[in-house]
Amino acid sequence: MRPNFIFIHSTGGYPDECWYLWLREEIEKLGCKVTVPRFPTPHGQSLDSWMKVFEPYFKQIDENTILIGRSVGAPFILKILERIDKPVKAVFLVAGFCSDLEIPEFVPLLNSFIDKPFDWEKIRINCKKFFVYHSDDDIIVPLSYGKELADKVGANLRVIKDGGHFNLSTRFAERFDEIFEEIKKEL
Repeated sequence: MRPNFIFIHSTGGYPDECWYLWLREEIEKLGCKVTVPRFPTPHGQSLDSWMKVFEPYFKQIDENTILIGRSVGAPFILKILERIDKPVKAVFLVAGFCSDLEIPEFVPLLNSFIDKPFDWEKIRINCKKFFVYHSDDDIIVPLSYGKELADKVGANLRVIKDGGHFNLSTRFAERFDEIFEEIKKEL
C-alpha cells in the first residue's frame, strides 16, 4: 500500500508555496495521495486555528502516513503527533524548531505552537522515522534550532549548504531534490 502524504506549510505560506507544488506532483506521479491544507496565516495564525482547519484530516492519518512540514509546520506536526494514537510511517521536518526563536515580531504568530512543553516520548512513539533538514545559513531559524529539534526527535540532522529558509528566495523556490530522494526510499 502506497503512503499518503500531508504537507504543512509555513507562516505566510500556502499549499503551492516554493517546492511544495513540485514535490506534490512528483509524489503523485508515484501513485501516492498528497493533501496540502491551507491554514490561516499570518492573520489568524495560532495553534488553535490551525488545529480547527486540520481536524478533518486526522481521519486520514494512519501507519502509512508521511507528514512533511516547513518552519512552523514542524512544531505543528509535533502537536499532531501528540494527539494521535498510532504511529505514522515518517515525518520530514524542514527548517523547523521546537523552542522560542527570540524574534519579537514572530512571537504573536509562533508562541502558541511552542509555549507548552512537548510530550517528546509520545511524539517519538507516534513516528517510526524522523528526517530533519536544516540549512547552514538560515537567518530566520538558525542551525542550532535544527540541531535541537533533531536531538529531541532522535533523528540525524541533514545539513544543507546554502539552503537559507528553503523558501522562494533560495534555490528551493521550485525544487527540493534531496528530500524527494529520501522520500522515494520510504515508498
